[in-house]
Amino acid sequence: MVTREHAWNLLCEFTRSQGLRKHALAVEAAMRAYARRFAEGEELWGVVGLIHDFDYEQHPTPEEHPLVGARILQEQGWPEEIIRAVKSHARYLDVSRESKLEKALFAVDELTGLIVAVALVRPSKDIRDVKVSSIRKKWRDKRFAAGVNRQDIEEGAAELGIPLKEHIAIVLDAMQSIAEELGLAGSAA
Repeated sequence: MVTREHAWNLLCEFTRSQGLRKHALAVEAAMRAYARRFAEGEELWGVVGLIHDFDYEQHPTPEEHPLVGARILQEQGWPEEIIRAVKSHARYLDVSRESKLEKALFAVDELTGLIVAVALVRPSKDIRDVKVSSIRKKWRDKRFAAGVNRQDIEEGAAELGIPLKEHIAIVLDAMQSIAEELGLAGSAA
């Protein structure tokens, strides 16, 4: 069984950027929330969220990410279920998303970035002040957080069978629960 500590150590070994580490924490929180919702293994889902981009800082190109990471995981003996989930979150690899774990990772990955962007433009810089309606409003402005693939978020929510508004609420709530860790607990944080 792979532990969170093992996953965190792997992430930190390959990822120096605090921004990428915070992204991993956000995805982990969202994955844990979905694991609870679907009565799945919260530790496993959290680990997948934590390590899904561990190789990105050193291997950011589509030719390398997440294939280099998957190879490292395989060499270290990580379970195939985790390796497949990591590969499936990259649309360009054409790895079908079959399990709820894989679908959830794809669904939450981009959304966490949009939520962080919305929190950062608030005067308070506090994610706990963000509402679903604020995210939906910014969603419609394609210039806002232009790098966030909204189509992936919509497709991911649909694959999970969760209405988009509810999907946003689940991920937002999960991220709000770790506001301090994300550095989004207000401008004084």
